[in-house]
This record gives sequence, C-alpha cells and structure tokens, in this order.
Amino acid sequence: MLRFPGHGHRHPEDVVIGPLDLTARVDEALAVQAVAFGLGADEVAVRRQIVLRHMTYPGARALGATVEGRLVGFVYGMPNDRTHWWSTVVEPYLRAQGHDGWLDNSFVITELHVHPRHQNSGIGRSLITTITDGATEPRTILSAIDADSPARGLYHSLGYQDLARQVLFPSAPKPYAVMGAPLPLRRR
Repeated sequence: MLRFPGHGHRHPEDVVIGPLDLTARVDEALAVQAVAFGLGADEVAVRRQIVLRHMTYPGARALGATVEGRLVGFVYGMPNDRTHWWSTVVEPYLRAQGHDGWLDNSFVITELHVHPRHQNSGIGRSLITTITDGATEPRTILSAIDADSPARGLYHSLGYQDLARQVLFPSAPKPYAVMGAPLPLRRR
C-alpha cells in the first residue's frame, strides 16, 4: 500500500513518496538503477557524473520512494533544453517524424527506476505522476528502450505516445523510443 506523508497512520512497510536530495543520495539511487536496469560498475560511475551535473540545471528536481527510510525507487527530471545532450541526439529523429516541437516547453523525465522487489505495486506510477504534477510545462517527454516492456506499458497507460522509434544513442546497445504526453498525465 502506498501512503503519502500526512495521510493516515504509517505502517512499517508503507512506501513514502517525497522530495529526494538526489545529489546527497546519488549512490543509493544508482544502486537501485543498477539492479533495475542491469548496470555494471563502469556504467554506474559514468551515470553518477551525469546525475550530479543534471542536478545543477535550473528546475531539476527529484522524488524518492522509501520504505523505512531506504530508497526503493526514484525519478528525476527538468525542463527540457534543446542544448542538452539528450535533446541534440533525439532532435533529428523527432524532426523526421514532425515532432521536434515537443522539445520546447516540455518537462523531461530523465530517469525513473524502481527496485525489482518493489515493481508492479504502483510506485513508478506514483513517482512519475507526482513529479509531473509539479511541472509548469504543458507536456512531458522521455525515452525508453524501444521494446514491449512493463515500463512502456506504464507510459502508454499514462497517456504517453510514441513520437520517434528506433532512436540510437551513442554507446547504447538497444534502440530507444521517444515518448510524449500532455500534462497532467492520464489517471486510471
């Protein structure tokens, strides 16, 4: 059961969704991502530097899902900027589909990961809807591995649509899909 701060009595196994100081808890968050996404130590070291840099960008924010203070999931994002690396990679793919306007005035979900022991319990849905509910932009974009997966199923259920598929990121072994949705996200 998901409980949010200030809503009822807390139980030891309750998941609490709230603001996350990702800079201070970067190693704990990346440990969740490593298990959820199958990352090795070298990849985690690279991503650590990326996360720390992202958290210095204007408007960057993060939420965490904790059980008894232990991080079991997290999401972070920021207002999109066409000069950021991700945007420069996906822009030609979006332009080819007539969707490059999605890069403007959008909140980008940079990472969303939930530890496998806590997946399929609504944590990912709560994280992404809560962080986007606080966005001032009218829409949100993200990228996800371009394959049928629970993650892509979640995004589709929230109203995300494929804007470009078979997007290739340097050094990524699998192609990605870029997805976008108007805000607020669709609820069940």
